Amino acid sequence: MKTLVVYYSRSGNTKKVAEEISNRIKCDIEEIIDNKNRKGIIGWLRSGRDAHSKKLTTIKEIIKDPSKYDLVAIGTPVWAGLMAPAVRTYIYENKGKFKNVGFFCTCGSSPGDIKTFEEMEDYIGITPLSKLSITTKELKTNHEDKLKGFIKGIK
Repeated sequence: MKTLVVYYSRSGNTKKVAEEISNRIKCDIEEIIDNKNRKGIIGWLRSGRDAHSKKLTTIKEIIKDPSKYDLVAIGTPVWAGLMAPAVRTYIYENKGKFKNVGFFCTCGSSPGDIKTFEEMEDYIGITPLSKLSITTKELKTNHEDKLKGFIKGIK
């Protein structure tokens, strides 16, 4: 199955998980780049506000066409209990191009992932084959079993 891992990461946490997934299943990977400056405390505050308002943003052009893949694993940080605006925009701009999806997120703590995954599923219109949520604490310790479970679910 031809797989693409696509993700947005402000702090690097979601990027780390995306790279781990891509490296383990030997698939393509693409980063979603938000054109809006989200660095620093002001960027962090703006990010939470934009996520809460369910705003779209402008993202750099995506190179890899999701319609060319059997599965697209989509990764987002959880902001204000929701997906990042860059991921919302990616899904919006590519709606109808996904055959199968998997969702993964990084968050400060649970249960932010539940609402995020529900929103992603509603927005994209496809039930994910697998879901993975990793907290900041788990990212720094051991998330191996969760990662293996996610990969097993998308294969």
